[in-house]
Amino acid sequence: MSYIVTTLENLLQQTAFFNLDWKNYVMIAVACLFLYLAIAKDYEPLLLTPIAFGMLLVNIYPDIMLTIEESSNGVGGLLHYFYLLDEWAILPSLIFMGVGAMTDFGPLIANPKSFLLGAAAQFGIFAAYFGAIALGFNDKAAAAIAIIGGADGPTSIFLAGKLGQTALLGPIAVAAYSYMSLVPIIQPPIMRFFTTEEERKIKMAQLRPVSKLERILFPIIVTIVVCIILPTTAPLVGMLMLGNLFRESGVVRQLADTASNAMMYIVVILLGTSVGATTSAEAFLKLDTIKIVVLGLVAFAFGTTAGVLFGKLMCKLTGGKVNPLIGSAGVSAVPMAARVSQKVGAESDPTNFLLMHAMGPNVAGVIGTAVVAGTFMAIFGV
Repeated sequence: MSYIVTTLENLLQQTAFFNLDWKNYVMIAVACLFLYLAIAKDYEPLLLTPIAFGMLLVNIYPDIMLTIEESSNGVGGLLHYFYLLDEWAILPSLIFMGVGAMTDFGPLIANPKSFLLGAAAQFGIFAAYFGAIALGFNDKAAAAIAIIGGADGPTSIFLAGKLGQTALLGPIAVAAYSYMSLVPIIQPPIMRFFTTEEERKIKMAQLRPVSKLERILFPIIVTIVVCIILPTTAPLVGMLMLGNLFRESGVVRQLADTASNAMMYIVVILLGTSVGATTSAEAFLKLDTIKIVVLGLVAFAFGTTAGVLFGKLMCKLTGGKVNPLIGSAGVSAVPMAARVSQKVGAESDPTNFLLMHAMGPNVAGVIGTAVVAGTFMAIFGV
């Protein structure tokens, strides 16, 4: 009888109930909220579902992120190995290749002025950088936090790793991906506030056709120019342009299909789950985390505002030919931000089609955020 009681006691002691505190349950509740938003509300479920589930797993079983050094048998936790691929910048670079293979750069090539809108939306990054310094973060930590304003999860992970801010990588990555997922909630109120009904109804002229030669030369030229000026951007910009070259060359269809489908989804699973697994209660529920989340939101809001305001300026300068709503797509959440521009424009005029026009600033934002990350690395000599 005593043997049975002892066995049952041992089993009971091994349950999570005896190894978790209230902070873990708070994070479990947050994970369930994210799962609800992903599944019930369809807020970017491809990103939010693996992130939320990784958050759920690590707060029920923290050893799933155990490092090799911390383990008693020399074998780390499953998600620790996924996370190493984030730290080594492998998964973020592969994500960029997939994005390049999936994305049509034609709207940006057809309307090069879109680069200006993409650049304007990076203002939020620099606003957050100085805000982070004011809140007591050192310069490298401030740079890693500020890049959240680009709404680009892979670049946020990449820069945090390169600047040696691995202690902050979890909150930074979760904030960046959360804001990417919540673009349909965060951006529309800002867009409506800074534009008039008449501006939102502006219909833009159809974009000119882009030749195959232009499409092929664009990723090659951008890689040469950007990577010569900022060689540290090569892992991101290079992979983005390589993926797009796969797409546009027409001679490696199998590679383009693999990069944009099977590989992309595998990488999203690994990256999303490992990012979510960095949010253990012990690491996440800190004052610095709250600061990072708030700064990220401020950066994203400032970036959206700057894009819209610059869109209004272009509208004035072109005599009303540019709809300011496409400026909000200058953040690099591809293609969510462009879809939001289309949605808000269609609310004012259902016959208004802004999606392709918004894809120009959207693609420019991806390149712009990578360039800003490279600039920070150059400043700090990384």
